[in-house]
Amino acid sequence: MRNCIVSGRREPYAMGASMTDPSAARKTDSMSATWEPTALEDAQAAVADAYGFAGAVKRLSSERDETFLFTREDGTPFVLKIANPAEDPAALVFQDGALLHLEAAAPAVPVPRLVPTLKGQPSETLTTMEGPRVMRLLTFLDGELQYRTPASEAQSRNVGRALAELDVGLEGYAGRAPEGKLMWDISHTLDLAAVIDYVAPERRGKVEAVLAEFERSQPAIDALARRQIIHNDFNPHNILLDPAEPARVVGIIDFGDMVHAPVVNDLAVALSYHLATDNWAARIGAFLEGYQSGRALEEAEVALLPLLTRSRLAMSIIIAEWRSARFPENSAYIMRNHASAWRGLQNTAELTAAGLKRLAP
Repeated sequence: MRNCIVSGRREPYAMGASMTDPSAARKTDSMSATWEPTALEDAQAAVADAYGFAGAVKRLSSERDETFLFTREDGTPFVLKIANPAEDPAALVFQDGALLHLEAAAPAVPVPRLVPTLKGQPSETLTTMEGPRVMRLLTFLDGELQYRTPASEAQSRNVGRALAELDVGLEGYAGRAPEGKLMWDISHTLDLAAVIDYVAPERRGKVEAVLAEFERSQPAIDALARRQIIHNDFNPHNILLDPAEPARVVGIIDFGDMVHAPVVNDLAVALSYHLATDNWAARIGAFLEGYQSGRALEEAEVALLPLLTRSRLAMSIIIAEWRSARFPENSAYIMRNHASAWRGLQNTAELTAAGLKRLAP
């Protein structure tokens, strides 16, 4: 397998710093940027100034920004997001555009709505000690995260249908993705060859085999016809279900990893989270059945789906072990899904195009 050379140097994605300069990489990596936390009273004041709402603020956990539950005085809940200062403003405009597009073109798809500011804008830019930070207020979707609910084939079927409806809704979105590569874009799997040495020896062989298979299949992947903006992170932490009816999808959140890519990549991401269970074949069959009830797959997409799913799992392992080595102080969080990704990758040996057709003809 070739060493994936990018612009004369080996890099896994465009992050503005050489892989050989960890300190420079740390400065420009928005996933690891640090900032002074916003005081709750300052967040309240910012919402009052920008939106004219008074209410209470509660901090929520978040990886790349500050997220709060804002409860207006009348009891209406909202989600308040204040982007980290290293975030590319173009990325936030791209995300906002997708939500606005879905609101107009596919209002039945259950995604958050942007609340306009008093000036009628989708966001407000705050002046802080670290520099400009973009603040957005979104409607609150009441539901339970999928990973906290009992799994079932009915749930997988409905979640698959929800992804199809989301993909159809995003089909006409013409927003422009920010410049550079996203680390989690399956299309750029081979770039991770640059950091594969970080993977433990007992796992490296299997991961290298996936990258080699991806390289052999690159012409077929490049020839995939259906390409558009996709969610690219359709996982059980980003899907909300009705607590009283845990097979019913009531929300889809987190549009921060969107890319322009083959549509089937969205499905590969979703399926990668089904493979670490004992009944993975039944759940994948149900998911595919649900997806195809809303959007049929093409033959070329079915043929490549097993490889693309394996690639996503291999990416999860490589990125987790690489980033854990770079940021050991955050290793527990970075490695939280590593074990399930490894188990899922081991199960993919039985995942074939012919098998997918049998599971969901």
